[in-house]
Amino acid sequence: MSVRVSLANAGIHFSAPPSATLLEAALDAGFNLPHSCKTGHCLACRARLLSGEIAYPEGVPLALGEQERAAGELLLCRAQARSDLTLELLSPTLARAHRSRRLPCRIERAEEWGHDVRGLFLRMPAAAPLVFEAGQYIDILIERGRRRSFSIASPPHEPHLLEVHVRRVPGGELTGRLFEPGIEGRLLHVEGPLGQFVYRESDRPLLLIGGGTGLAPLKCIVRHVLERGSGRRALRLYWGVRSERDLYAHAWLEATARRAPAFDYRPVLSEPSATWSGRRGWVHDCVLAELGELAPYDIYASGPPAMIEAVQSAFPRHGADPQRLHFDSFDFAPDSVARQRMSASSSD
Repeated sequence: MSVRVSLANAGIHFSAPPSATLLEAALDAGFNLPHSCKTGHCLACRARLLSGEIAYPEGVPLALGEQERAAGELLLCRAQARSDLTLELLSPTLARAHRSRRLPCRIERAEEWGHDVRGLFLRMPAAAPLVFEAGQYIDILIERGRRRSFSIASPPHEPHLLEVHVRRVPGGELTGRLFEPGIEGRLLHVEGPLGQFVYRESDRPLLLIGGGTGLAPLKCIVRHVLERGSGRRALRLYWGVRSERDLYAHAWLEATARRAPAFDYRPVLSEPSATWSGRRGWVHDCVLAELGELAPYDIYASGPPAMIEAVQSAFPRHGADPQRLHFDSFDFAPDSVARQRMSASSSD
């Protein structure tokens, strides 16, 4: 039997079945609460329990220390309701007011961008374009109530044709299908927009840090700013991948940097060949070595959990304002009966 969950400082409530996490229940009800990794690592979905009882069927998340638990803090992505609840969101970013929708779409085209990355372009219904903000993601729905999440790489001013970046996952149920030949015209069902990793207008320079297919929402932001922005913002993008063959968007980024003087693109390889003459090492270390003082920047970081944890830990010590540090952690979430929400863009 479902219970009632109230968010005291957001003025909303929703029903939560006992088999779903609080985040799953909120998203199913159309409330886009703050979240990122969905696996209990990034702390983006923190809330405080004001009344009621919760449980962690898979164990208490390690990211929550004893002090936080004693203060009533919980993670929406892991906790399940065992009674009616009243919660207080702790994220500095409250949920956006608009609700997500479920829509049909068709794969208009597929492009091979590298040895393990494919670009898909999804044609939305002419009468129902997807209204979203730069940085958000969609879920592709599959059987038995499960889903996989992909960041939108195309800008909000192109709502009828969505670009997503799909990495091939060995044994992946959905990516195996999406890498099949001749998938153009295939019908999919998606839900969106989702996510709190969204672009905020400002006159401050933008610092973007991406890891792997974490490039996708950053590409959306770059296009949004360059094509529809005020023209006053400087953008600097550091993109970290393993080797040269993983630079699947290198040509587009270089061409964009040549066309747009405000855009500075800097690729970083962690395991380059001997012939690579560019930046080497971990992308977050390269940012700190080259920029040093981060106080002037609005920072958007999108990529694997280790990169995000390093950014969260080290960047404030170099002047980054935590209120201007936005992140999207791409992590793996195992299947559940209620749903599967994989990390945006890089997920299967």
